[in-house]
Amino acid sequence: MEIWKYINGNDNVILWIIIGLVLLVSFIQLFRKIRDIKLLKTVTSLNQGTKTERDLVLKLLKRGIPAQTIFHDLCIEKRNGEFSQIDIVVATTEGIIVFEVKDYSGWIYGNGNYSHWIKVLAYGKRKYRFYNPIKQNINHIETLKKQLKQFENIPFFSIIVFYGDCELKEVDYIPKGTFLVKPYRIFEVMKFIKENNDKAPYTDKYEIVRILKQGVNNGKNISNQEKHIENINDLLGKDRIYD
Repeated sequence: MEIWKYINGNDNVILWIIIGLVLLVSFIQLFRKIRDIKLLKTVTSLNQGTKTERDLVLKLLKRGIPAQTIFHDLCIEKRNGEFSQIDIVVATTEGIIVFEVKDYSGWIYGNGNYSHWIKVLAYGKRKYRFYNPIKQNINHIETLKKQLKQFENIPFFSIIVFYGDCELKEVDYIPKGTFLVKPYRIFEVMKFIKENNDKAPYTDKYEIVRILKQGVNNGKNISNQEKHIENINDLLGKDRIYD
């Protein structure tokens, strides 16, 4: 009781307590940020990929996924000389998980068989088309499979992660081995994959790591990034519209 009487009668003490608490909270936040940066750097750099991709990498690491099994921002070269950009690949005992990360708002409508999906904003007042992320990630997987002979016998799983304030309003015809998920349910899906699949018949894990690391190195190459963007722009054909 005496200490509370002292505090109540001394505004300076209260002020210093508040300042001390603020400093403590700031120190804890700074410590966590430094720790997260250090952990993230075991897989990727702070300017590689997007913020949401790096957030997912960090989630995987914090959940105990070994850093040496996570590969971020890969550029896999196709046979025609173009590149396929893959957000994240995780090599697991059950197979290869390929992540496609999206950051959307609004209501999402789509069908696994359609080329384009619809994003609806402002309660239906604005609608946007975007390329089907299921097909997009299937293309990534097909490109990756062509890199090694042993990939023909290794299971591949596709996980499309939807960040942002979006709602999968009406999405159907999801292929087997493909999962659409919000960030907080990622590990539920990974657990499902682990519990419902046998061990993958790897023949040479070092060969797989080499290919995936080469993809990461390609992703760090500015000229490859620029070439990939050029290929995407050419696919969209915006420069061929005259209005």
